[in-house]
Amino acid sequence: MIGQSLIKAKEFLLRGELVAIPTETVYGLAGNALEEKTVAKIFEAKNRPTFDPLIVHTFSTYQARKYVNIFPNWAEKLAEKYWPGPLTLLLPRNSLIPDIVTSGSDLVGIRIPNHPLTLNLLKELPFPLAAPSANPFGYVSPTTAQHVADQLENKIGYILNGGTCQVGLESTIVGEKNGNICIFRTGGVSIEEIESTLKKKVEILPSTSNPMAPGMLEQHYSPHKPLFIGNIPKLLEEFSDKKIGVISFSKDYSHLVKKSIVLTKKEDLKEAACRLFKTLRQMDKEDVEIILTEIFPDLGLGKAINDRLKRAANKRK
Repeated sequence: MIGQSLIKAKEFLLRGELVAIPTETVYGLAGNALEEKTVAKIFEAKNRPTFDPLIVHTFSTYQARKYVNIFPNWAEKLAEKYWPGPLTLLLPRNSLIPDIVTSGSDLVGIRIPNHPLTLNLLKELPFPLAAPSANPFGYVSPTTAQHVADQLENKIGYILNGGTCQVGLESTIVGEKNGNICIFRTGGVSIEEIESTLKKKVEILPSTSNPMAPGMLEQHYSPHKPLFIGNIPKLLEEFSDKKIGVISFSKDYSHLVKKSIVLTKKEDLKEAACRLFKTLRQMDKEDVEIILTEIFPDLGLGKAINDRLKRAANKRK
């Protein structure tokens, strides 16, 4: 059921059921973060492996502090600047957060989403919400309520419709490793913004098969059809015998392929990021055999776009 009723969403969540919630990044599949049985339903509905941890969503920094042992100075600076917003802080958790949420890690990812409906919902609940993206595990993240309904409607109680997500990429995850501030996942806040706020360089950690934080898996965000990333003219030659769909930054390839979608004619990385997942889903439904895309400008949100595309792409032998 899709609707805009906070009362219904709250009722489902209080009963230990799942609700899809809108955020500025993507739609989340939410449940009581403090109740193990409810969190287990999230993993089951998504078919998500339990070694891939979840993010906890709260409505205030004050509430976030209730679930961590330490809120260090660097986290204070980032929270003050970017909360509510597309930033997740990876911090030492306390005993209120169940092991299943963090996949056994001593660290928990926590953030305040910047969406009025979800913020109001969180304020009405006596618990925070664990909420990964509301899609089957490994597939393209949802940026509209209908995206959620298309694949998960029969597995969840309610879909809170908050319109199209304004950022369109998951949150940036920042934490500490060996005493250094690191980006565990690129996302809606750029590395340049993080470094400017902290006045220091930070390291971007590589994706892995044994993730310390959500969204670090090597293969993720993939459409059902094969996706290849690289130099589009060369890829067109390589796959000349196929029905091709192209997703490009700003250049139109419609005269050369079955289907071409330009993410931004203005070469605006924010617009491209906002449209990325929606376009991947759209292209997956087109009458094409493969999807081609390119490396985006490697700055600002371009780093996050490239990260998602590289992990969505088929691995070349």
